[in-house]
Amino acid sequence: MSSSEWRLDPRLAADTLALGRWPLCHVLLMDDTHYPWLVLVPEVVGVTEIIDLAAAQRAQLAVETDAAAKALREVFSPDKLNVAALGNVVSQLHVHVVARFKADAAWPAPVWGAVPVEKRPHAQSLALRAQLREALSHVLPMEPVL
Repeated sequence: MSSSEWRLDPRLAADTLALGRWPLCHVLLMDDTHYPWLVLVPEVVGVTEIIDLAAAQRAQLAVETDAAAKALREVFSPDKLNVAALGNVVSQLHVHVVARFKADAAWPAPVWGAVPVEKRPHAQSLALRAQLREALSHVLPMEPVL
């Protein structure tokens, strides 16, 4: 299958805002005011696990995950960075990179289901997207996504 057949899972699309695209992954912002939370989705058809990626793709995923974490640290100065590839609800391979703070809504527990999702107001989303795009592009050049 070609990458032209790749499609973002509708549940990820509904919960996120597109920031851009790196060589392997689409970079998304989880639309939840409670946490600065990026989601990286490799543009590889039919992949559900990291081990399903070719060796070069796994290496690139590591580079892109590091870049996402560095950008979140630069912008937010979190107490901790959480990185996870669970896929229990959405099987399409995706990696969560979440900036965590001792004062956040779920600390020290995982973010999933701790509090109801609260979407950002439009103006806040625009400002945060611009700030994150700049930070993400500084650590790894990124193509814009329309």
